[in-house]
Amino acid sequence: MISFDHLEVWFITGSQSLYGPETLKQVAVDSEQVVKSLNASKKLSIKVVFKPVVTTPESIYEVCQEANSSKNCIGIITWMHTFSPAKMWIAGLTALQKPMLDLHTQFGREIPWDSIDMDYMNLNQTAHGGREFEFIGSRIRNSRKIVVGYWQDDDTLAEIDVWMRAAAAWHDAQGGKFARFGDNMRDVAVTEGNKVSAQLCWGYSVNGYGLGDLSASVNSVSDEAVKRLVSEYFDTYEVQDSLKPDGKDYASLEDAARIELGMRNFLEAGSFKGFTTTFEDLHGIKQLPGLAVQRLMADGYGFGAEGDWKTSALVRAMKVMSHGLPGGTSFMEDYTYHMVPPTMKALGAHMLEVCPSIASKKPSLEIHPLSIGGKADPVRLVFTTAPCEGLNATVIDLGSRFRMIVNRVKVVDAHSDFPKLPVARILLEPLPDLKIGAAAWMLAGGAHHTCFSNAITAQYLEDFADIAGVETLLIDENTKLSEFKKEIRWNSIFYQFEKRC
Repeated sequence: MISFDHLEVWFITGSQSLYGPETLKQVAVDSEQVVKSLNASKKLSIKVVFKPVVTTPESIYEVCQEANSSKNCIGIITWMHTFSPAKMWIAGLTALQKPMLDLHTQFGREIPWDSIDMDYMNLNQTAHGGREFEFIGSRIRNSRKIVVGYWQDDDTLAEIDVWMRAAAAWHDAQGGKFARFGDNMRDVAVTEGNKVSAQLCWGYSVNGYGLGDLSASVNSVSDEAVKRLVSEYFDTYEVQDSLKPDGKDYASLEDAARIELGMRNFLEAGSFKGFTTTFEDLHGIKQLPGLAVQRLMADGYGFGAEGDWKTSALVRAMKVMSHGLPGGTSFMEDYTYHMVPPTMKALGAHMLEVCPSIASKKPSLEIHPLSIGGKADPVRLVFTTAPCEGLNATVIDLGSRFRMIVNRVKVVDAHSDFPKLPVARILLEPLPDLKIGAAAWMLAGGAHHTCFSNAITAQYLEDFADIAGVETLLIDENTKLSEFKKEIRWNSIFYQFEKRC
């Protein structure tokens, strides 16, 4: 349900008529060659589209408005090949509603020491043309990403692709819809939030639906469809004996399949990109959706437990950013600690709902009792995540604005099969360590629900938050609590003046 095939990023080169037609012709030729090279590199996730060189306030404003109205354009890349007087850009950049990246590059990699003359200097003016352009960006407080580097270098292409994926997630969120089956878990604070503010800030809408609506969809699923899906389960997972056709719990597996199909039909019919559930509201559903949630997340849906719609939306955004990359992304929760020096750890899990995209091997399909919810024993996928580098992220509502918190983590070998813990799980070492990482997370107000990913880095999320105008706090190997506290205090002052959402 996630595809980049139809998406575009427009490449807009700035210049001016002062240079004359021959120079401008060369600027256009060079720009087209850069665009062809970017697309041919196979290092970028989104197609780059060349747009004619802009040399007047009118042409700049027009192309920015065209980008705004294009359904496929997710952002623009600007390049000041020559000098483009920045007052010409004021109207266009003020009107621009799409994400922007300024590529501060030069057509020729090297200075031609023996042949350089004023003609070369006039044609290759990124060094000071970009500074003129970026002044006006700062002057009008234009949100943008700046990438400095040669346009054929792998590190430059990698930076552009990270921004492209963040822009794709932003594009996906605009007009996105998230369904809440039931309300928030009672008396929980961090899963609450202002949904109107969220729509103004992030672009997606969140609406609630009764369990009767969902149960009607579940009950309408045909027996034939259930049998086809159960057969798919057997082809995909290691299945517990009691769930096999002659086992005592086979009917529960059919119930789980019916719930998955009913949820999938409901979400597809409403064009939803994510959803929430809560174990406190299961009227009309035989078991807490576990397998259904896990498989829907694996297909790209966002999810948050106990009505946590902010986490659902962030899981979806991270799914979009990581589309096609190795690794996975999942709803997660730090559940319990292993506080044994010298390296203390956190066990991440949830009751049921962890995405199999982060599984180290084929998951096991099992059924076990669940001590809360008051329903039949739920079916779920059980697995462990292999050692890797990753991150936990969360978005919280501070009342007056949103904040994103990102903690880099290491996934480590659990040294146990957890024989009595029948849920998907992950063993983490937060950076720089549990003492500082957990303290910093809590000082920032981080939620107990997180979004875990071993497919993307913190830079993706920082670019995404920058597009939204949202504060980002990074907890990593360099974090010191004294400095982190100062950052929180400084940011609280800054965002009173630089208020976007």
